[in-house]
Amino acid sequence: LAPVVPYALRGIIWYQGEGNSGRAAQYRTLFPALITDWRSAWGRGDLPFLFVQLASYRQVPQWPREDNWPQLREAQLTALALPDTGMAVAIDIGNADNPHPENKQAVGRRLALAARRIIYGETLVASGPLYKSSTVEGGSIRINFSEIASGLVANDSKPLRAFAIAGADREFVWADAVIDGDTVVVSSPQVPHPVAVRYAWSDNPGQVNLYNREGLPAAPFRTDDWPLSTASAPPVEYF
Repeated sequence: LAPVVPYALRGIIWYQGEGNSGRAAQYRTLFPALITDWRSAWGRGDLPFLFVQLASYRQVPQWPREDNWPQLREAQLTALALPDTGMAVAIDIGNADNPHPENKQAVGRRLALAARRIIYGETLVASGPLYKSSTVEGGSIRINFSEIASGLVANDSKPLRAFAIAGADREFVWADAVIDGDTVVVSSPQVPHPVAVRYAWSDNPGQVNLYNREGLPAAPFRTDDWPLSTASAPPVEYF
């Protein structure tokens, strides 16, 4: 990177993360550190940094499980806490047989929306729904979002997919999910006392269909803060 540091630039686009998925918990520190370091190198604390969240990959699981890629996606999502950052969600355009999806046009359009809002100051919708909070309501959990724009939709007009729910035993099962105004209500008869919900929480969650009306997909999320499987992976020293 050093030879290009003096060059003037308007912002950075970053598309990476597959190789770090086995140490996704570490990426929660590593990725923001990279952004901060590059901004320091260019002497611009507000240097726009846009990135692509990992697309879906590998076969769709039969049952909910703890994969590495959703943990890496969550690490990427947390980087939005840094100012002047933007994320293009790609969970809906993956390829089960190739970690590099062919539909780069959709990725480019979503990055362009983020650039127009963050860099050029346009007032527009640049993100799909992002998880904000949740509330247990008897036998269901209500999910609240930011970036809903003009409203939540199932983009194929079918029941919402890729939601899972668990009780205190932390055993997730596939759940029913319905849009209720600007929220989603999740439940399952198998979990009468729910504690947590996860959405698109696998390497490949299949055909996800929760979007805002502007046609941008919801980012994968979880409502729990239970320890991640990659947290036990040994850290790697970079020199």
